[in-house]
Amino acid sequence: MIGAALLFIVLGILIKYGKMYFLIAGYNTLSKEEKEKFDIKGIATVFRNTMFGMAGCIILGYFMAQKFENQDIDFIMFIVAMVVGIPYLLITTNSKKYKV
Repeated sequence: MIGAALLFIVLGILIKYGKMYFLIAGYNTLSKEEKEKFDIKGIATVFRNTMFGMAGCIILGYFMAQKFENQDIDFIMFIVAMVVGIPYLLITTNSKKYKV
């Protein structure tokens, strides 16, 4: 599961600081005029923060599983990260806040 956490950290960094906005589903299919209607820097910040939060949850689950010698904790924290993180990401980035 640590690999998934590292992947989320890398993706967050690439989207925010590497300006790899094509990793955001649907963004690169928009026309130039449509892209100008979105605050892509704000959306990239939300992606970074959410990816880091999801990674933190997964890492916390990993260490808790090690401490309590219960691998179910690792899996549960991974599921929690996905169930909370993905809807938050979708709802927040599609809000009117990021439309210019």
